[in-house]
Amino acid sequence: MSNSIERFDQLALSTPLLQALEALGYETPSPIQAACIPHLLAGDDLLGEAQTGTGKTAAFALPLLQRIEVADKRPQVLVLTPTRELAIQVAEAFQSYARNLAGFHVLPVYGGQSMVVQLRALSRGPQVIVGTPGRIMDHLERKSLTLAGLRTLVLDEADEMLRMGFIDDVEWILEHTPAERQTALFSATMPEPIRRVAKKYMREPREIKIKNSTATVTAIRQRYWQVSGLHKLDALTRILEVEEDFDAALVFVRTKTATVELAEKLEARGYAAAALNGDMVQGLRERVVEQLKNKALDIVIATDVAARGLDVSRISHVINYDIPYDSEAYIHRIGRTGRAGRTGNAILFVAPREMRMLRTIERATRSPIEPMQLPSKEMVANRRVAQFKQQVMDTIATQELEFFENVVRQLMQEQNLGARDVAAALVYLAQAERPLQIEEKYEKPEKFSKPEKSEKFDKADKFEKFEKPAAGRKQITKPVKSAKGAGGTVGNSGVWDPTGPRQRYRLDAGRNHGVTPKDIVGAIANEAGIESRYIGQIDLFDDFSTVELPTLPEDTLQLLQKTRLRGRPMDIAVDDSSATERPAHKKFGRSDAGERPPRVPRSPQTSVSPWADKPQKPYKSSKPPFDKKPSFDKKPPFDKKPFKKKASPGSAH
Repeated sequence: MSNSIERFDQLALSTPLLQALEALGYETPSPIQAACIPHLLAGDDLLGEAQTGTGKTAAFALPLLQRIEVADKRPQVLVLTPTRELAIQVAEAFQSYARNLAGFHVLPVYGGQSMVVQLRALSRGPQVIVGTPGRIMDHLERKSLTLAGLRTLVLDEADEMLRMGFIDDVEWILEHTPAERQTALFSATMPEPIRRVAKKYMREPREIKIKNSTATVTAIRQRYWQVSGLHKLDALTRILEVEEDFDAALVFVRTKTATVELAEKLEARGYAAAALNGDMVQGLRERVVEQLKNKALDIVIATDVAARGLDVSRISHVINYDIPYDSEAYIHRIGRTGRAGRTGNAILFVAPREMRMLRTIERATRSPIEPMQLPSKEMVANRRVAQFKQQVMDTIATQELEFFENVVRQLMQEQNLGARDVAAALVYLAQAERPLQIEEKYEKPEKFSKPEKSEKFDKADKFEKFEKPAAGRKQITKPVKSAKGAGGTVGNSGVWDPTGPRQRYRLDAGRNHGVTPKDIVGAIANEAGIESRYIGQIDLFDDFSTVELPTLPEDTLQLLQKTRLRGRPMDIAVDDSSATERPAHKKFGRSDAGERPPRVPRSPQTSVSPWADKPQKPYKSSKPPFDKKPSFDKKPPFDKKPFKKKASPGSAH
């Protein structure tokens, strides 16, 4: 049956889901999707054997979304995943597919996230819960999560949960679910313990096995850059400038809007770039492709759908600006380069939380993807100088310069200048739009650090408890009070002092995502244990925000990087970007993108409220300073009695 299915509208999916798939660029169902969706829509139990990256998330998410009753605020679908990274990815996929379902909510639940935040989110009534076994068990024991209305349970990557020692926890959860539930189990392999669980808890499951047919692309050099420090746009421009064998590039993003935005930003930086997406009329799309072929364009920013069938031999680089949803999409993307017997280059931008998908792609392509260092500011400057020198030599060889030589000679005689002075001034004027010497603030030294394996954290998920840990359980981080009375975090570095040096940080969420200063303060205060009075100036921009904080220890920074703002990962990092790269900021009345006014470090006692433009009253503690004892020398007013301490019930008289 799956062999005859070529479109999603042949799978009896609802119109809102089909519209979401079209917006995401999905055209043809993968084999696992075509095979699983009909059975899950019919309510059958399912036992699916398929490699990660074959599109199985959509295979179970789409039919389960169609069966969701949005008016019912009880959890109707529970998805168990072995790691917190996968839980976030699956939850994001549900949210993407359900973009047209009003009133739908999905909640990722995993260890390391604030229990208070999770309890608050659970009270809102999400219909889908995606979580790791350890934290799901915690909520079931607390009675904060009830599964009385559960209709479907999905075990994703069951073999990974077995390998990580979660299979007993999975069985415990299964025993606390309604007997009438639908169960779907997906695994890359089917070892005997997995089959035993399937036989015990599933009812006549339909078995589906999909072979992985993807192969290695041998003619393409594959590299990845782990996103950190610099904004992705700055990293992209560095790569485009320094790559030696660069001819033309195809840059992939996830959304149609992103193609236009990125193309405009690259054009503003002097690149011949254009967007290519499904919203463009056919004539315009054909014109963009023709301009790429005849070298009128060097860079095309495209979505997966728009680039299908694109065959331009001069494409030397494919850059995955946004990581694809599955490995098959990645293989289709990089297949646009390395054609006609030429070698190609594929570069992948990977956020820390997306490292799992990187490993999946490596397994699917059966080839390692090597890490790359971003070009340094010296490399970019040397490249620009070399190009400028070549332009000068070409001009000398091809242009008639007698008139200009007379102008230079007159200038030297009139102003008593040397040839070097005039030449240096002319070089300065010529490079004003594209400086040869990179400013220091444009750069941030990039150091590649090998990411820790997710198992190091996820094994602790099943032991983590919010309050008093039970026997055998331990806490990874714990909010404490520092010597100054402010919240801190205990990690490998000991007690952190919030009154120390301050640093400006950049968050990957801004006005366009609905983020407010109150959201930023709440997220940082809840996750890092930092009191709001130690959170400094907050600036909101369209696509990102900046906040001034005490210099954060590494463990706290890693924790905040996974925190979410309005459904988006915070991705917090030290802000070393240039003020000239930022959009205008209305708060300071700037109409241009000039230099940011100098900041004066705030005292915690005279903080400015992040959600109000007017200064607040100075902070006054209700407690006396640590180095002073309360004084009662002054007599109380005549209409008040002197303070008298009440004796405690157990004190001696």
